[in-house]
Amino acid sequence: MSPDVDLTVPKPGHHVLRDHLLALDCKLFEFTAARHWPGAERTLPRLSHSANHGLLWFATGAVMAASRTPRARRAAARGLASLSLASLTINTLGKRSVRRPRPLLDPVPLVRQLKRQPITTSFPSGHSASAAAFATGVALESPAWGAVVAPVACLVALSRVYTGAHYPSDVLAGAALGVGAAYAVRGMVPTRAQLTPPARPRAEVPALPEGEGLVMVANTGSATSDRVRTLLDVLPLAEVVECEPEQVRTELEKAAAHARVLGVCGGDGTVNAAAEVALRHGLPLAVLPGGTLNHFAYDLGVEDVRDLTRALVRGHAVRVDAGRFRCAERQGVFLNTCSLGVYPELVRERDRWSHRIGSWPAGVLAALRVLRADGHPLEARLGSDARPLWLLFAGNGTYHRMGLDPGRRVDLADGVLDVRVVHGGRRPATRLLAAALAGPLTRSPAHAAVQVSRLRLTGVAPGTLLAYDGEVTEVRGEVTLEKLPEALTVYRPLPND
Repeated sequence: MSPDVDLTVPKPGHHVLRDHLLALDCKLFEFTAARHWPGAERTLPRLSHSANHGLLWFATGAVMAASRTPRARRAAARGLASLSLASLTINTLGKRSVRRPRPLLDPVPLVRQLKRQPITTSFPSGHSASAAAFATGVALESPAWGAVVAPVACLVALSRVYTGAHYPSDVLAGAALGVGAAYAVRGMVPTRAQLTPPARPRAEVPALPEGEGLVMVANTGSATSDRVRTLLDVLPLAEVVECEPEQVRTELEKAAAHARVLGVCGGDGTVNAAAEVALRHGLPLAVLPGGTLNHFAYDLGVEDVRDLTRALVRGHAVRVDAGRFRCAERQGVFLNTCSLGVYPELVRERDRWSHRIGSWPAGVLAALRVLRADGHPLEARLGSDARPLWLLFAGNGTYHRMGLDPGRRVDLADGVLDVRVVHGGRRPATRLLAAALAGPLTRSPAHAAVQVSRLRLTGVAPGTLLAYDGEVTEVRGEVTLEKLPEALTVYRPLPND
């Protein structure tokens, strides 16, 4: 490989300000080269080498993701996305715009020089850009993880001058570009902090400084033991009931009979069962996410034990909407979504195979089987029109697309059902994909969207499946979906917490 510094290009003429800045840059480089910090001569060259091609940051992101906390996973993903954008910018524009040669290594002791010297142009520093982009991206999503990563990023940037690979101005320019890349990513995909649900309407609930009066029912099928133990460390007077999935509803009923606050730890299906009991008994609900997706808890702003305990200790809660479906024989509530058509069929097929081949392979197999099936899974009458449908989706609250984010709710008390319909026709996979990509567009040849407080379907065939918050039931005849405005009181941390 040959260096990309063209030595045949004539040097630019004299410019007073530029020459002064370059002279200052060289003096700072020589000053750093003359410093001897204890342990740095062994540590910094190795740290600089570990950051080649972003390996150090990819490894750090993997460690963060392994912590299994949603905030850490999002921070790792944001950091790596910021790093990728910074690297792309450096390699396509930065290095080719300013063809600055690398520093002369005469002032740098041999022991700290890199074994393999870089041959690309010096300005700006790609290592510094990657370090700053990763650290800033992480900090924007999780300040705690950002505080852990930032010192390492600073040492990587310092090591590029200490080992003689870059001038100080190269490092500063690279770091500035990296920070800009992180903010650019935030512009495309907002952080959770930017999308905090509104703290209204406020509800009057008891504050539980030590947890007295809270009964927390935990679904052991969701591997919640570590979460409830952490909860008891903070709220020692809380009562915790751990039970198997088939006992959840029974234990929720028992808990509601003597609790001041009904708590639940589990996935969306478990939270749905708790919400139905809380609504019937008029109790405030405390939700601790313990499942795989936890849509309701995350949209509420409760991601872990720390978020929930802050709200419980201070007595902070809001009222949120619930959705309800009704037909002749069945009724139920939903906190996230209710759907008929392809999705319930897919859930049934997935459950049929998941215990044999695992959840993700079963999901792929179910999608292939359902989308290749003949006929439309749903025939319904909306108003005066009877039509075939591939999917009818009703969200409890408006789902928004935020940048490249596929969608989430920022207001859980907006009073509407977010209804999306995918029309029947050929090529269901193409129609469903087009509807998903269209997001908030209100109408297309493949789908339509409307926001209503109530929806009535008639002529629903017997045995039609309806999915609500991950659960599946059968409906027929007339099916009504309606909104229960501000019906449920839930604890959640407020912005001033």
